[in-house]
Amino acid sequence: MFGKLSWDAIPFDQPIVMVTCTVVLLGIIGVLGLITYLERWSWLWREWLTSVDHKRIGVLYTLLALVMLLRGFSDAVMMRSQLALAHDGAKGYLPPEHYDQVFSAHGTIMIFFMAMPFVVGLMNFVVPLQIGARDVAFPKLNAISFWLTAAGALLVNVSLGVGEFARTGWLAYPPLSELAYSPGVGVDYYLWSLQISGLGTLLSGVNLIATILKMRAPGMTLNMMPVFTWASLASNIMIVAAFPILTVTFSELLLDRYLGMHFFTNDGGGDPMMYFNLIWTWGHPEVYILVLPPFGVYSEIIATFSGKPLFGYRSMVIATMAICLAAFTTWLHHFFTMGSGADVNTFFGITTMLIAIPTGVKVFNWIFTMYGGRVRYTSPVLWTIGFIVTFTIGGMTGILMAIPPADFVLHNSVFLIAHFHNVIISGVVFGCLAGLTYWFPKVWGFTLDETLGKAVFWFWFIGFYFAFMPLYILGLMGMTRRMNHYDHPSWNIYMYVAAFGVFLILIGIVLQIVQLVYSIRTRERRRDTTGDPWNGRTLEWATPSPPPMYNFAVLPVVHGVDAFWQQKTDGATPAAREFEEIEVPKNSPLGFFISFFAAVGGFAMIWHIFWLGALCLAAIVALIAIFAWDEHDEYVLPAAVVKGMQHNNA
Repeated sequence: MFGKLSWDAIPFDQPIVMVTCTVVLLGIIGVLGLITYLERWSWLWREWLTSVDHKRIGVLYTLLALVMLLRGFSDAVMMRSQLALAHDGAKGYLPPEHYDQVFSAHGTIMIFFMAMPFVVGLMNFVVPLQIGARDVAFPKLNAISFWLTAAGALLVNVSLGVGEFARTGWLAYPPLSELAYSPGVGVDYYLWSLQISGLGTLLSGVNLIATILKMRAPGMTLNMMPVFTWASLASNIMIVAAFPILTVTFSELLLDRYLGMHFFTNDGGGDPMMYFNLIWTWGHPEVYILVLPPFGVYSEIIATFSGKPLFGYRSMVIATMAICLAAFTTWLHHFFTMGSGADVNTFFGITTMLIAIPTGVKVFNWIFTMYGGRVRYTSPVLWTIGFIVTFTIGGMTGILMAIPPADFVLHNSVFLIAHFHNVIISGVVFGCLAGLTYWFPKVWGFTLDETLGKAVFWFWFIGFYFAFMPLYILGLMGMTRRMNHYDHPSWNIYMYVAAFGVFLILIGIVLQIVQLVYSIRTRERRRDTTGDPWNGRTLEWATPSPPPMYNFAVLPVVHGVDAFWQQKTDGATPAAREFEEIEVPKNSPLGFFISFFAAVGGFAMIWHIFWLGALCLAAIVALIAIFAWDEHDEYVLPAAVVKGMQHNNA
């Protein structure tokens, strides 16, 4: 009846896991108890769990990303401390099978459940405001997208205490991920959690493309859109093109594992190399899916805090779309060593080098924007400058690895680990944290403490260099990745330095929590009463902080790039127009209920409880059918109510 599930699935013999699970459970119980004590359940259900407001959905994505950042970084701390201790005969405190789960979970969580939700959350909150829209094109679908992502994240965390996670690395290469070599449930946790969350990401991509193309304010042509909106459009085009490949690839691996098929086995006509091609046809565009929206964040920050328009707006847009297209022509550089041949390797080496050109255009545009401007060195600007320096270094190491002969030497070494983190941490994490600080007053109505914000940046920035520069050296010395211990005394000092760097980043994360708590406690003296605390240039700063549910009482009319800045410099005020009634989408529990059944159904399929999985699928189909017939999913705010709300926000 319960398939493979039994009490043996709980790792009572692993004290690290059990202590962690106990702490997590106590934390969850504490939070639930606090909500009950404060009598906030009805408020939580009404304002957050059933909300379809794009701003609330964006905040929920961001909160999920921050929680998963803590989980993923805890894995990083364990890996670095293990490698600092496990040398010269010492085995450290993580056995190989546990260490393999840790590094697999770290990569999976940081890419799929930290970086993706963070980026999608920023796009959800900002894009409709920047284009002068009142919401996304499909609000209810937006909520479903988030809750599917949350369901996938839940399954990954359940694997910590019930069963195990994959030991295959974050991309689950076959044949190691096939049933013959991974007979446990770890790979199944991996596959089902990413199938569920990947569907949510795909639906979000469709939604945001429709929003950008069909819901822009009157007068806003494509060549008047803010650069962040352009970057979001490019990112979501890649999501819609790439994520179906991921879904199909994982579906084929699931069929191999559950029905004995042979898509990627070594016998029966299967070919593991097909998996490599498919996964990286998704995987390399995924890098740009993650990094393009932060590029847009940096563009907004540089223009705002330099007090001048972004240099080379058109070239920035062209570079963005060039990256969007070229991202699908470089995937094979991830396996130059797999024997594709010199001619194929040469082609993909050249395309990999060429994609650096539009990225270089962006770097020069940011520098030229700051040149001659009156730059205010706030914490978002520090994140941006830190990114420019660090990402340039990571890009140069990427060009080195785009040379097939060099890649043959470096590919399976920790040099690759240093390169990957060099571009992802500076390009994505720095960008998301910069965006969090930049748009925080728009979300919550008050600014974050600047002194603590700058301290957070410096610990992250310096900690990064201590943590990853030694790995470049170790890679050149021959240290391979995925090792849980080593016997090479000359490597010890570099691993100590890398562990120290992780400790510095940990201080930065702790300070980020302190910054949030302190800023909330002192929010009354840092209130944003103008809606425009940074002297911004784009339309989101034309709304109150936080914006009302309908965003704009009167839709703005756009006449050029940097629409809000143009209004301010021209001394223009919104034309005196009568307020009109506004249709607002009603709250819907559909996303939350689908998430519940998706998580339970995914858990059931992982443990081969097929009858429960079938029931959950039937429940989801029934929910969609029932809510599809609901023709009253909006309500009207009368003009008098809109006028009163605007008066209160003034």
